[in-house]
Amino acid sequence: MVDTKLIFKEIVANAINEFVKEKEIQTEPITTEQIVVQTTPDASMGDLGVPMFVFAKTFRMAPPAIASGVVSKINDTSIGEILAVGPYVNIKLNKANAAFPILSSIKEQGDEYGSFSKDGTKPLSGRRVMVEYSSPNTNKPLHLGHLRNDALGESVSRILKAAGADVFKVDLINNRGIHICKSMLAYKLFHQANGDTPESLGMKGDHFVGQCYVEFDKHVKEHPEALQEAEEMLIKWEAGDKEVRDLWQKMNDWTLNGVKETYKRTDVSFDKYYFESETYLKGKDEILKGLEKGIFFKAPDGSIRIDVTDVVGKGKDEDNHEKVLLRKDGTSVYITQDIGTAISRHDDWAFNQLVYVVASEQNYHFKILFHILQKLGFDWTDKLHHLSYGLVNLPSGRMKSREGTVVDADDLIDALHESALQAIKEKGRDSEVDDADEVAEKVALAALNYYLLQATPIKDMLFNPEESLSFNGNTGPYLQYMGARINSILAKAKENGLVADSSEDSVKLLNAPEEWELIKQLGDYPSIVQKSAENLDPSLMAGFLYETAKLFSKFYQQCSIMNAETNELAKARLYLAESTLQVMKNAMNLVLIPYLEKM
Repeated sequence: MVDTKLIFKEIVANAINEFVKEKEIQTEPITTEQIVVQTTPDASMGDLGVPMFVFAKTFRMAPPAIASGVVSKINDTSIGEILAVGPYVNIKLNKANAAFPILSSIKEQGDEYGSFSKDGTKPLSGRRVMVEYSSPNTNKPLHLGHLRNDALGESVSRILKAAGADVFKVDLINNRGIHICKSMLAYKLFHQANGDTPESLGMKGDHFVGQCYVEFDKHVKEHPEALQEAEEMLIKWEAGDKEVRDLWQKMNDWTLNGVKETYKRTDVSFDKYYFESETYLKGKDEILKGLEKGIFFKAPDGSIRIDVTDVVGKGKDEDNHEKVLLRKDGTSVYITQDIGTAISRHDDWAFNQLVYVVASEQNYHFKILFHILQKLGFDWTDKLHHLSYGLVNLPSGRMKSREGTVVDADDLIDALHESALQAIKEKGRDSEVDDADEVAEKVALAALNYYLLQATPIKDMLFNPEESLSFNGNTGPYLQYMGARINSILAKAKENGLVADSSEDSVKLLNAPEEWELIKQLGDYPSIVQKSAENLDPSLMAGFLYETAKLFSKFYQQCSIMNAETNELAKARLYLAESTLQVMKNAMNLVLIPYLEKM
C-alpha cells in the first residue's frame, strides 16, 4: 500500500538536505522523523503541509524563505503538486493515487482498521498497560463522577488495545476504612433489629448501603460521639473481630453486587478486582521495611513518616512537608494501601505502564505515591502515570454524597433513558425500530458517554442532560443517527440492486471536493487512534467522529448516490459510504457509543 505521507516526508527531507548543502549550513542531516506533516486548514492551499518554523533558528533564515528554497529543490511530483505557501511546504495530492490505498485498507481490515500503521504493524505492539479505573467505595452507589471515570477508563483501554497494546483492566474496591464503618454503624442503629435487607426493602444493594451512609451523617450531627464509635469499629475490624467482620462482609457484598449491575448496564468490565482489605497489610510491611532502611522515620508522636519536600515543596511556614504513612496506633492511611496495591499488581502482571484514572483532586497524592515507590527501590516506578481528570457536576451544583445530594448513576441513566424513549415516541419512531426500549437505552448511553468524553480529560465540566440527548450537533445521539442513516442508504441501494465497486478504476471517479475531503478524513483514522492512545485522550477520537459525520453529511448532500450521473459513479460513491460506516462503527466503539442500525 502506498504511504503518501511517508513519501512526502522523504521528498521534503531530501530537499531540505539539498538546500542545506547549497547554502553551506552547518547542521546534521535532516531525517524523516524530524518532518512533521499536518493537514492544511484550507484545501485550496493543498492537502498536507510541513512547517519550516523548526528549522529557522538553525538555518538563521525566515521560515517562508526556507519553504521557497526547499520547494525549488523538489523535482519528484509523482504523488502531487508541491508548493510553498508562506512558511509551509504543501502538497496537493494526486487524488486518484491517494484514495485507493485508503479505501482498500478499510475494506481489507474491517473492524481492525485504525489499528495498523502504514508498515503493517500496530504502533503500541509489545506494550503492556494496566489501567485502573472506577475504584468505588463500598459505602455508596456509583455517582456521576464515577461515570466520567468509568467512561475515561473503558475508552482509554479500548483505544490502547486498538493501537496494539496488551491491556489489563483493574478495579480497586475501596472496601475498608472509617467511611465503611459509618455505614455499618448506621445499619446497626436503624436496620439490624428489623432484619432489613436490600431485597426486603426492594432496593439495589449499593443504594441501600448508601442510604445508611446518609443516615449516619444525619445521626452524627445530633450524636457526635457516634464518630468515636465508628473509629472504634475500624480498630476492631483491623483486629479481626468476627462480629464486625461478618457485618462488613455482608454490606460489602450488597454494595458490590449493586455496582456490578451498573457496570453491566454501562458495558464497563474488568479483568481483575483488587480489594483494599487484601492489600493494605502488604503496604504496612513495606513501610516497616523502609523504616528499617532509613527511608522513613518515626515522628515524636509515634507515627511513621517521610519527608516529601523535594516533591511538593515547603509548607506555608517554610517547614518541610511530611507525609504520615502509619498512624501512631499502627493503622494504615490511604497511601499505605496504595503502596501495597501497586506492588501486588506488578507481581501479578508485569506491566510496561500503569495508568491510574483518578480525579485531579488526587494530583498531590499520586506525586507522593510515585515518589515513595521510587524511594523503596522499585525499578518500574517510571512507568506509573496518573491520568488526571476534572470534576463533573450538574448545572445545579456540586455533589456531596454524605448529604444525600449525590447524582446517582442509575437514576441519571434512568432519566436519560426515559427522555430518549419519549423522544422516540414523539417522532413516531417506536413503530419503526425493533425494540424502542432497547434503542432508548443505547441512546441514553451514547448521550452520557460522548458528553463525558468529548472534553479534554483534565477540564472540569458540567453535564447537561438535555444537551447530551440532542439529535443535532456534537452529541452521541447525532452520531448514532448518522450511523443509522448511512446504514439506511446502504439498505436502500441493496433493494435497488446497486452493488458497490471497490476497484481502482471506480475509486478514480471520486474526484469531487466533498468526496476527497471525506476520503482524507477516513485516511487519518489510524493516526487518530495512535495519537489518542499515546496521549490517553478519548476527546481526540470524539472530535474525529463528529468531523467525519459532518463531512459525510456534506458529501451526501452534494454527491447523490442513487441519482448519480452514471451507474459507475453511483457504485463508487456507495463504496465510499460503506467505508465511512465501517470507520464510524470502529471509532464509536472506542468512545462507548452503541451502534444502531435503525433509529
